[in-house]
Amino acid sequence: MSESAIAITDEAVGEPAPVLSVSPVVLPTPGRAVDLRMRVSAPMTGSELPIILLSHGQGHSNNLSSLNGYAPLANHWAAHGFVVIQPTHLSSTTLNLNSDVPEAPMYWRSRAADMKHILDRLDEIEAAVPQLLGRLDRSKIAVAGHSMGGHTASLLLGARLTDPHDGTEVNLADPRITAGVLLAAPGRGGDALTEFVAKNYSFLLTTDFSKMTTPALVVVGDKDASAHLTVRGPDWPADPYFLSPGPKSLLTLFDAEHGLGGISGYDVAETTDENPGRVSAVQRLTWAYLRAQFYPGDSAWQAARDALAAGPDPLGRVESK
Repeated sequence: MSESAIAITDEAVGEPAPVLSVSPVVLPTPGRAVDLRMRVSAPMTGSELPIILLSHGQGHSNNLSSLNGYAPLANHWAAHGFVVIQPTHLSSTTLNLNSDVPEAPMYWRSRAADMKHILDRLDEIEAAVPQLLGRLDRSKIAVAGHSMGGHTASLLLGARLTDPHDGTEVNLADPRITAGVLLAAPGRGGDALTEFVAKNYSFLLTTDFSKMTTPALVVVGDKDASAHLTVRGPDWPADPYFLSPGPKSLLTLFDAEHGLGGISGYDVAETTDENPGRVSAVQRLTWAYLRAQFYPGDSAWQAARDALAAGPDPLGRVESK
């Protein structure tokens, strides 16, 4: 990205604020294998703060699939005016739960339920983090997720699937969530899946984006083959954009793989395409997109798109419908 593009984006984003980050915030959750634990990050100052629920992926690390992951995104969003809430889902490697239960090891339904628990109990979260009291704007709630977290986010935004255990259609859309960001999320099922995934993660076989009507930004890497998941190659993670109704936007990052430059943590070994500039682009564009969704007329999204396209060697492209 050129120096002028960086300057345009910096001006749109503004100076970062000091961030308050509290963990673990624990919600007693009867019927869940363990109580729901989360990290809450927020700017030290400001009021009427919109909320982002951030769902972690899986990966090979021991701790990133938990409330301790995705610091590059959580810190940036919080430093620029959002409250970010990151639960540790039951699929987390930090929990090492029994894999014999029907939803294990991915706990796809429980993941979405975690987000609904959080929204149901914002009063308790405020009480546990008294620095937040009276500072949340509960009319502005987004969900974001990477990889398996992107699947969780897509369900909350309106994607459907057929429960492989009882054959019922599952609708977990939450009307309190009015915007989303899907980061290298799974695409459609059926013959797009590898044989291993179809057999072991059969809930992915029936993913249907045709009713995912909530506005969302889909972020993909054009080198994200995800060969362990799909036979379709880098086109697959763009399915949530192409197979869902608008309004949607698609950010395609050039030469990016599944880690999108390193969004799951700072300097993590499992990032195969480490690129600080790419991470910066994801930070700024996702932030700007959500600003535009929550504050119509805000100029940050257009400025970020212009910055991405500026210069002789852009990092990616954005299209919308």
